Amino acid sequence: MKKFLLLTLLILAGCTSNDQHLSADTPEGLYLLAYKDFKETDYERAAQKFDQVEQQFPYSRWSERAQIMAAYSQYLQNEYTDAILALDRFLQLHPGNHNVPYALYLKGLCYFEQMSDPLREQEMTAKADNIFKELLMRFPKSTYANDAKEKLIAIQNHLAAKELAVGRYYEKNEDYIAAMNRFQSAIQGWPESNQLPEAYYRLAVCYKALGMTKQMGQVQNTLKKKFPDSIWSKRVDKI
Repeated sequence: MKKFLLLTLLILAGCTSNDQHLSADTPEGLYLLAYKDFKETDYERAAQKFDQVEQQFPYSRWSERAQIMAAYSQYLQNEYTDAILALDRFLQLHPGNHNVPYALYLKGLCYFEQMSDPLREQEMTAKADNIFKELLMRFPKSTYANDAKEKLIAIQNHLAAKELAVGRYYEKNEDYIAAMNRFQSAIQGWPESNQLPEAYYRLAVCYKALGMTKQMGQVQNTLKKKFPDSIWSKRVDKI
């Protein structure tokens, strides 16, 4: 993923490091100095110099590029909070810039990289979900649309896994109503996630435990019809 981003940014840079231009007295020169550090993988120094381009030459065309490059340099250092702040500033100052799709995509990645274990709080997962959806809504044909769609699938699976993890806890403690609510939430909230077969299975188990055999049978049939090859479809007949 980061290699893909690097190729994108190399195109974005749109310049080459020529020694005669390496002067911090001009916006292009300072940008090139920062870009030289970037190519040498000194991302911390590069980010600092890209920030200087914006600060010292805020109205130059290099300032816009520098904001994006600073954010990407911070992303490569796993400095996600700083990267997000830089991207938010870019999006606020340049709402019509042709690099807005990239800025949204990179912001989504910053949240995506911070997604936690399904048993933990999912604030970053939810934020990544919102940003990638915004990207697809506003720029459905952008270069980053396909990868954003893949990320959204992964996010769906992650959020559904969270619901199942909580539901299994309630099921283990025989709080079947609470467990059913979680399993139904996973089914209704993320209907394309890879967690659905297990969610249907565990919902059937809860119905069985509550003596609701009719509802259990309906869930069994739905599971086997939708996911005939799933291991959960085979297990459900053994309830």
